[in-house]
Amino acid sequence: MLPFLLVLVMSMNLGPSNYIDSLRTLRMSKDDLTILPCTRDYQSKIFELIESAKSRIYIAALYIQDDAAGAAVLTALYEAKKKNPQLDIKVFVDFLRAQRGLIGQKKSIGNIRLYRELNELYQYPIKIYGVPVKSREFLGVLHLKGLVFDDTVLYSGASINDIYLHFTDRYRADRYLVINSAELADSFVKYLNKNLVNSEAVQSLTGALIASVKSFRPAIRRQKILLRKSEYQFQVSTPEAETDVSLTPVIGFGGRENQLNNTIVQLIKQTKIEITIFTPYFNFPSKVNKAALQLLRKGIKVTVIVGDKKANDFFIPEGEKFERIGILPYVYESNLKHFLQSNQKHIDAGYLNVHLWQDQANSFHLKGINSDQSNYLITGHNINPRAWRLDLENGILIQDPKQLLVHKFDQELSLLMEHCTKVNHFSEIDDPDNYPAEVRWLLKNMKRTRFDKILNQLL
Repeated sequence: MLPFLLVLVMSMNLGPSNYIDSLRTLRMSKDDLTILPCTRDYQSKIFELIESAKSRIYIAALYIQDDAAGAAVLTALYEAKKKNPQLDIKVFVDFLRAQRGLIGQKKSIGNIRLYRELNELYQYPIKIYGVPVKSREFLGVLHLKGLVFDDTVLYSGASINDIYLHFTDRYRADRYLVINSAELADSFVKYLNKNLVNSEAVQSLTGALIASVKSFRPAIRRQKILLRKSEYQFQVSTPEAETDVSLTPVIGFGGRENQLNNTIVQLIKQTKIEITIFTPYFNFPSKVNKAALQLLRKGIKVTVIVGDKKANDFFIPEGEKFERIGILPYVYESNLKHFLQSNQKHIDAGYLNVHLWQDQANSFHLKGINSDQSNYLITGHNINPRAWRLDLENGILIQDPKQLLVHKFDQELSLLMEHCTKVNHFSEIDDPDNYPAEVRWLLKNMKRTRFDKILNQLL
C-alpha cells in the first residue's frame, strides 16, 4: 500500500516548486516596458504624463519637497486639475516627513508650506494625504513608490525634489521604468484607495491645521495591523503571446510575513548563474547576507553595485561644516570593508564582484535585483534592516524566462557601469584611520557604547 501511495503523491500536480513561480502574476507585452536612461528623462516624463492624463493621477512618494522641482510638479498637477476638474488626482507622502525640511537645513514647518500655498491659489483642490506609518519618523515611514497616470505606471525609487529630478547641477541616480499596464495601474490605485484614503490615521496636508500624532496615535496602531496584512489586488493573468512577460506588484511592512522581503530572499536563493544587487547604502539584513554567501559558496557569481561614500546623500565634503548626520557614509563604508575583508577569497576566485558608483558630486540611489537575466525586482526597498523591518515598502517583480527584456536591462546596467569602479581587494576601501577627526571620534564612541550595532538596525 505504501509504494502505491508514494507513486500517487509523486504523480499529483502539486503546483510550483519554488516561491517566485508561486506568485500571482499579471501579463504584459515586452513592448509595454521602457527604461528611461537618466534623471532628466525621468523629469521630462513626469511632466509629459501629467499633461496627457485624462482620468487619474496617483502619486506615492516619501516626499514632494518644498523646492523648485516640488513646486513645479505640484503646480503642473493643479494646472491639470484646472483644465480638467474631473481629473482624479491624489498624492500620498509620509505624514511626519512632510513636516520638516531636509536634514541639516534650518528648522521649518516643512513641505506643507508649499502644499497649503498652492491649495489656496487654485479653485480646484487636489488631495494631498499625509500617511503616518509609525508615530515617530525614525521608527518607520511611508516608503511606497509609484506614479500612476491613467493606465501608465512610472516606477522609481526616487522621491520628488531638485536633485531627484535634476533641476540643479546635481542629480541623484535611480532606476526609472515606464510600464503601460491598466491592470498594474489599477492594482496600485485600488491599494491606495482601500488602505490609505479610507484610513482614519491618514491626514490631509492642505488644511490650515495639522493634527498632532498624539491626538490619533490609537488610529496609527490600528492602521499598522491592517498594513501588515495588506496586499495588491488584481486579476491573475499569465503570458499568452510569445512577446509576453509576467509582472507581480509586491508590498511589505514589518519583519514577519513580509511578501517583499520574502521575494528578495527567495530571488537570491533561486539564482542559478549570476545575480546583481543594487543598494545605495551597504547594510544587508542578515537573511540577505546569508543567502548571498550561500550563492558564493556554490560558485555562483554575485555582483553588488553600491554608492561610494562620496555618492551618499549625507556625505559632507571636506571644508564644509561637519554635522553628525555626516557619519552615515562612513558607517556604510565600514560595513562594506568588513564584508569585503570577510569574503576576499570569493573576490579572488572571481565570484564576488563589488563596484562603487561615483559621478563627481552626484549621489546614488539605485535599488533592486537582476537575477539570471530572467527575473528583475524594481523597488524602493534599500535592502537594509530599516526597509526590512520598519518602513512600508513596495516593488515590482518582472519574470522574463524567455529573456525578452535582456537588452533593455543590459542597456540600463551598461550606462550605470560607466561611473563604477571595481574593488579588487578590501584594502582599496579607505581605512578608518584616514577619516576626518570628527568622524574618527564619533565612530570610536559609537563602538565603545555599542551604539553602532543599534544604529545599523535603524539604517
